[in-house]
Amino acid sequence: PNRTTKISQKLKLFPDDDDKVLPTDTEADVYTQLAQIPHGSARIEAERLSKIDRDELSRVTAYCTASAYRMDELTKYLQTRKRVNGSAPKRFDECVYTPYSLTFPLSPPKDTHTRAADILPEMFLFDYGVVVFWGMTFHEEQQVLKELEPFEDEKLGKFDDIETEAFNYHYNEYYQPRIYNDIITLRHASNYLVKLTIAHAIAQSVKMTLFERLIDDTINETKYIPQVMAESGTIQMSRAAITKKIGQLFIMRINVNLVSNILDTPEIFWSEPALEPLYSAIRSYLEISQRVELLNQRVEVISDLLEMLKDHLNSSHGEHLEWIVIWLIAMEILVAVITTSLD
Repeated sequence: PNRTTKISQKLKLFPDDDDKVLPTDTEADVYTQLAQIPHGSARIEAERLSKIDRDELSRVTAYCTASAYRMDELTKYLQTRKRVNGSAPKRFDECVYTPYSLTFPLSPPKDTHTRAADILPEMFLFDYGVVVFWGMTFHEEQQVLKELEPFEDEKLGKFDDIETEAFNYHYNEYYQPRIYNDIITLRHASNYLVKLTIAHAIAQSVKMTLFERLIDDTINETKYIPQVMAESGTIQMSRAAITKKIGQLFIMRINVNLVSNILDTPEIFWSEPALEPLYSAIRSYLEISQRVELLNQRVEVISDLLEMLKDHLNSSHGEHLEWIVIWLIAMEILVAVITTSLD
């Protein structure tokens, strides 16, 4: 993803009204110790977090696999998986939430870090073709993605085309909720609305990553056109090729307008306003607003190229019509001359 927080180790505290006293136990885990570090000591905290093996933490992973999911069919399918996978789907406007385990019922965890808690893994499915998994392994995620394929519209072709966002998370009731260096800290495992809020922002980010890549590819594929015009004064493309390119650029603009709608504040935060500060915090961490602005600037480049191609097409069409008129006049003169000579 085109965000600096992948490498800048940015700290973002989540809104928290629950002031709890930190334990004095010297045997507390490393995260409880880190909770005692002041907010301003981000560098020290980064050094300590960097020593932690992420493989010991549970995963939060988002996949953008298609243009859309057929949510009604998907919800009905999940309702049939209650006994097999422990599913209990709940619909929240554009999202379906459900616990989902491939090893149901869960066996007691051997390590408190391998499973964040003795609860089922969870997933959040968004109607714009994104799924966010909480607490699954990589292989479990891949297996569930295969189960979701029948409900996808306009599936992304190759595995390399599928965009992903990967985080880790853990629970600590004494540690202020936050995200730091792509590690999410939460207090309670049972509050799925908090996870839903975070999943909304992550899903928007991964969907936006897809369009960032598509726009970059489009700009790279078409940047030769202005260069050719500057060197030769004309576009070395047929009328059909120019029309096809205009259609491709126009589709890209439509898709960007579509993703702009996706990036609006989800409707659930109108009915659950207490969750919006958390949504704004994770959205800020993912730099969505800045990326939207950059995305719009790149769309303007595509729009300028689109207008240039239209102008060139209209100009060449006008020149073609002018030559037709010239030839018709010439033929009329020639016919008149021949007729006069014969007379």
